[in-house]
Amino acid sequence: MGASDFVNLPNIGTSVRRKEDYRFLTGGGQYTDDITLANQSYAVFVRSPHAHAKINSINTAAAKAAPGVLDVFVGEDVAADKINGLPCGWLITSTSGNPMKEPPHPILAQGKVRYVGDHVAMVVAETLEQAKNAAELVDVDYEVLSAVVRVTDAAKATALHEAAPDNHCYKWAIGDKGQVDAVFATAAHVTKLALTNNRLIPNAMEPRAVIGSYSRATDEYVLYVSNQNPHVERLLLTAFVMGLPEHKVRVIAPDVGGGFGSKIYLYAEDVCLTWASKKLNRNIKWTADRSEAFVSDAHGRDHSSHAEMAMDKDGKFLAMRVHTDANMGAYLSTFAPAVPTILYATLLAGQYTCPQIYVEVDAWFTNTAPVDAYRGAGRPEATYLLERLVTRAAWELGLAQDEIRRRNFVKDFPYQTPVALQYDVGDFHALLKRGNELADVAGFEQRKTASAAKGLLRGIGYSCYIEACGLAPSNIAGALGARAGLFECGEVRVHPTGSVTVFTGSHSHGQGHETTFAQVVAARLGISVDAVDIVHGDTGRVPFGMGTYGSRSMSVGGTAIMKALDKIETKAKKIAAHLMEASDADVEFANGEFTIKGTDKKVTFGQVALTAYVPHNYPLDKLEPGLNETAFYDPTNFTFPAGTYICEVEVDPATGVVRVDSFTAVDDFGNIINPMIVEGQVHGGLVQGIGQALLENCVYDPESGQLLTGSFMDYAMPRADDMPNFKLATLCTPCSHNPLGAKGCGEAGAIGSPPAVINAVLDALRPLGVIDFDMPASSSRVWEAILSAKK
Repeated sequence: MGASDFVNLPNIGTSVRRKEDYRFLTGGGQYTDDITLANQSYAVFVRSPHAHAKINSINTAAAKAAPGVLDVFVGEDVAADKINGLPCGWLITSTSGNPMKEPPHPILAQGKVRYVGDHVAMVVAETLEQAKNAAELVDVDYEVLSAVVRVTDAAKATALHEAAPDNHCYKWAIGDKGQVDAVFATAAHVTKLALTNNRLIPNAMEPRAVIGSYSRATDEYVLYVSNQNPHVERLLLTAFVMGLPEHKVRVIAPDVGGGFGSKIYLYAEDVCLTWASKKLNRNIKWTADRSEAFVSDAHGRDHSSHAEMAMDKDGKFLAMRVHTDANMGAYLSTFAPAVPTILYATLLAGQYTCPQIYVEVDAWFTNTAPVDAYRGAGRPEATYLLERLVTRAAWELGLAQDEIRRRNFVKDFPYQTPVALQYDVGDFHALLKRGNELADVAGFEQRKTASAAKGLLRGIGYSCYIEACGLAPSNIAGALGARAGLFECGEVRVHPTGSVTVFTGSHSHGQGHETTFAQVVAARLGISVDAVDIVHGDTGRVPFGMGTYGSRSMSVGGTAIMKALDKIETKAKKIAAHLMEASDADVEFANGEFTIKGTDKKVTFGQVALTAYVPHNYPLDKLEPGLNETAFYDPTNFTFPAGTYICEVEVDPATGVVRVDSFTAVDDFGNIINPMIVEGQVHGGLVQGIGQALLENCVYDPESGQLLTGSFMDYAMPRADDMPNFKLATLCTPCSHNPLGAKGCGEAGAIGSPPAVINAVLDALRPLGVIDFDMPASSSRVWEAILSAKK
């Protein structure tokens, strides 16, 4: 079945209410912290108060003697048991041909701490209060060293690791530097831009939580964890850290209250609790409090870049060159090396026909929390840089923001970019045209005049993004450094009554899989959505899968389910043919009924299902009983959602306060299964992106390395009253290489919105002479920029 056939099935393109919402809204959800096991104890981590220090000694005697304490573990205990450090899941090769520098990442510090929040010791006690009290008794003698937090200062700073004496992790590049430099030498106009993509701290509603459990009777472990890909968690934990047989470890990720990338990784706490559960023969729980999450969760973004665009006299793009310094933090998190390279530089062509691009990335270690993928993972950083650069070029050439984009859009597909990716389909002109209409760009000048009458400055900003979703085929990803496959699995189990259970390697943590995957299955089999249950997040029940990230669930996970459904249909036709005494080649299946071409014979899907399990009239010599199929899908290419985002802001020049007056988002997600769920995903992404542009900013003290934005008192999260009513629309060019025609939608809002907002703010401030500043455009920053321009 192709994408054009699939999209016309019942339930597809319908806003079916989310099946999972009833239990969430009535308090029936079960998150990791809701689970209480028998004989359960509690862990508390002693964390480094210093950004960089040698550990001279750790005295745990008083803590071990405290009431209720079962034991206190330190780095020496980990080393004695030969527990390895946390592995990195992606290898980047430097331009020199050498592999990246990959220092050890111990689960409990050994000899040194490298960021505020680094794990020093773990206290396990009968109650959480006892564990907290005992943790305060652990006496650590530190020798404080100088710290570095800014990526631009890393090369001159004290070394964090012996393996990286210059704090340099790798230098990576893509493109032909010589050809690009030659184009720049003769270009009619060159636009230059230096910018910082500010560091962000993920703040899911549910903080990270872990329960480690061990059974001496079976020598098996169960790890309950708030995680986005339990099979990858188990693989890293067993094969690379603890050296355990994989079949002896079960990882269960129950309901997860948001991930946004920060719950993809294997964290030290996960390993510590699994390891200690056997040593103590006790179930152990740890749940982060919010302050702990601020310093210990993997952060996002944190790039410092310089970009240049070469153009002809008409504003046609000829070449681009970019240099980016990427902050890795103190250690390499699971997928960190891929973010500023494979997931960033390859998107710098955007929606435009720029013949030559050269990108160079230097990655550095600093005394900060590790940095890894956060909603969009490299794509927001690329889009922000490119769309800021394009808008700056338009202003320098005296062109409208939409006009310079229109002149440079890709028109013919498939299109091979100069940075490795090949776009299969798209219609960027249509997205821009619909965006202009929905945003009423024609009426902007009238609105600008009305704002001026109130003493306010009004600006309009554009962002035409493209993203690569689903991640690459496993063989290509492997060649690019991935240390795991990027396929997905789906198992479809038809029951005797005709109801269906689907086991998927994708993981739902807010995306609505229990509804959208059920819609796919119900549409194919002609049954009710309520007759389909979706199971995920349990390595003991689900075949090996790669989890959820990179907007891959429907395009990759959904396609695996479709492939399993193909097998179900093939076998079901054989059963139906036997029941109707016909050849299976003559059997057709639609709307839940099997029919024989040219006759009125038919049997229902329910009849076939029952026959498969009650085989009284069954071709046992040709078919096994049962109706249960599994399929794996490895994508042949990325999918490429794209869109045009237009933002209008009002700025009060007296205070610097920025108000987003309107925001228009027109997206191409390919075929859409559930418009309501897609709309919700876009809303959430827009809020996160606007939050980065105007409010959120992770700040470390440059001298001490202390996190200055360590709570919601100092780290501003977007609220409902910071947002306008969004104007949304979708256009569709179906993906050409998966049977659903789907492209992915989960990250788009966070990718396209930051440059649209900042371009709008700068458009408002241009009359005052303000031409640049970095995110976030908080009132103080905007006011300072205005004041500086006046001087």
